Amino acid sequence: MDIRLRKLEPTDLPFLYQWENDMSAWADSDNHNPLSQQDLRAYIESTTGDIYRDGQLRLMIESAEGETLGCIDLFDFDARNRKAAIGMYIAPSARNKGVGESAVRLLEEYAFGFLHLRLIYAVIAISNIPCTNLYRRLSYIPSSQLQDWTLEGDAIIWQKSNPL
Repeated sequence: MDIRLRKLEPTDLPFLYQWENDMSAWADSDNHNPLSQQDLRAYIESTTGDIYRDGQLRLMIESAEGETLGCIDLFDFDARNRKAAIGMYIAPSARNKGVGESAVRLLEEYAFGFLHLRLIYAVIAISNIPCTNLYRRLSYIPSSQLQDWTLEGDAIIWQKSNPL
């Protein structure tokens, strides 16, 4: 799918508000409570888009036509060891259309090619079959099983080293 990644804009507030408060996605994230529009507005205003300054990078996923399809993050950034975690939310209407795979590929290009990270990884609940299949297709390696990691059970750390 033809997509692009872009920095957060104030106009993204309605999307973030809806997505961050989607309780069905909380099982696969560290979110434990609803976020207010004020919380999210403050986040958008405070983020610089510089992973070295913010410790994370959130990018919006957009179609070639400008439709917002989701967001993708690099977080738990470790500059010394040149690694970061990856997280993603795809809007329900954009799922199963290749958006996630395209977004991860673009983020990999940026993380490995521009930031020169050595490693990116995702922690995925074993019960999350779509994400497990996605990372397997993208040649991530299951490196560790985390016992009883979430209320849903175990999780796997899927990691990919810089191919460059």
